[in-house]
This record gives sequence, C-alpha cells and structure tokens, in this order.
Amino acid sequence: MAHNWGMDLEGCLAALAELIRVVAQLRSPEGGCPWDLAQTPESLTPYIIEEAYETVDAIRSGDTAAIAEELGDLLLQVVLQAQIFSERQQFSLKEVAQGISAKLVRRHPHVFGNLAVGGVEEVRANWETIKEREKQAETLSEKLQRYGRSLPPLLATMKISEKVAGIGFDWQEETEIWAKFAEERQEFLQETDPLCREAEFGDMLFSLLQIARWHNIDPSRALSTTNAKFAYRFALMEQQADRPLSKYTITELEALWQLAKQQ
Repeated sequence: MAHNWGMDLEGCLAALAELIRVVAQLRSPEGGCPWDLAQTPESLTPYIIEEAYETVDAIRSGDTAAIAEELGDLLLQVVLQAQIFSERQQFSLKEVAQGISAKLVRRHPHVFGNLAVGGVEEVRANWETIKEREKQAETLSEKLQRYGRSLPPLLATMKISEKVAGIGFDWQEETEIWAKFAEERQEFLQETDPLCREAEFGDMLFSLLQIARWHNIDPSRALSTTNAKFAYRFALMEQQADRPLSKYTITELEALWQLAKQQ
C-alpha cells in the first residue's frame, strides 16, 4: 500500500512550485539576477559536484538542519539546470521528474509488478539485469569509458575494476596485486619526465585500489576518515605547541605528532 502523505504532499508540491517560480524569476530577462542569467549548464557543473559533497558531509554529521539546507542547495541545482534547458525548449523539470519516475517503476517490478524477490541481493541483481537490458547496445569498453568520464576518479576505478572482474578478468591471489603495485612503484621511481611520472603514479594508484576492492573497502570513505584523523591530530599539535608550528624543527614537529597519536 502506498504511503498516504495527505496534506504533506500538497505542502511539498506547493513548496516545489514556489522554488520553480523563484528560479524562473532569477532567470528572467526582466528584473532577473545578472549572475543567474549569465550561467550555463556547463558553468554550473562545479556547483553540482560541490553541493553533492556538502550534502554527503551534512548527512555524515547527523545535523538534520544542515542536511535539509544542503539538500535544498542540491535541489536548486536540479531546478536551475531544468530551467535553463526549458528556456532552450529542449526539456523541462516535468520531463526530468517523469523520466526518473518511469525508471523507478520499470526497475522495481517487485514493487510495481508481480515479481517476487527473496532479499536485497536479488533486488540488486534484478536492477542490474534490467539496466543492462536497457543499455544492451553499449559494449563493455564503452561502459568503462563512460565511468571514466562521468564518475569521480576513485569511484570510476572501483566500478571499472568490478565490471572487468565480473567477466573473469581479475587477479587469482592478493599477493599478485601487491606484486603489481611494487612493479608500478618501481616504474614510477625510474621515470623522470613529469607527464610520464604522473601517468605512472596513476598506474600505481589504480593497482593499489584493487586491494580495496578485494577487501570490500570504500576507498573514498577510507581516505575521508584518514583526512579527518590527520586534521584532528594536527589540531592537537597546535594545542600542545608553545609557539607557531612554523617555528618548530622537523624533529620537534615529529615529536608533537607522536604525542598527538598517543592521545
């Protein structure tokens, strides 16, 4: 049975309609905002990425007020993009909403159809099967290229690795991955050309991320945790210092770091 939102649904629709009206006014040639009028879908793409990351950070913080605010900022990017394309008479927010609704219904036959499923993993498998059927004209290499273009690099590496591992192109033992990493590291150390060294570093990082995949580790989350830990320890160093850290020697800084680690 569908959830009965009652007046909540009416309130949501009214609030969304108001947001659409506000964005349309910002983009109006008569009395609109010069900054908003100057924007294009391309110029706004950095804000989509920025707002998405800020939303994730708010969710991790557990601060509901911050989550609501950041979700609003993210929603603004969707409405603003749709407004621009509507002005170009290509599509509107209506087509965006209709498209995602149809996709959700299509990929959830166990909810909107008669398909029976046994659990989360079967739902995931059905989703991928339906998705593959919808994109059946896309070759695996085209899919890998799309991941590389559209996803953040760490996520793209994990998706690419998972897809090729799915057809059997994978390591047999974890020790083989470490050997490959050592090989790539040696090539990086031997390279002197800056551009080639950058490429070798990418190869080294790609091979290291295979370890994360083998252990079901989210590398982005792992790195975010390390970043937060580093910043926290550095704050402890500043608290313990009796003068600016720039006035300390490297030996003294290392001593402060070790003390912060112990705490």
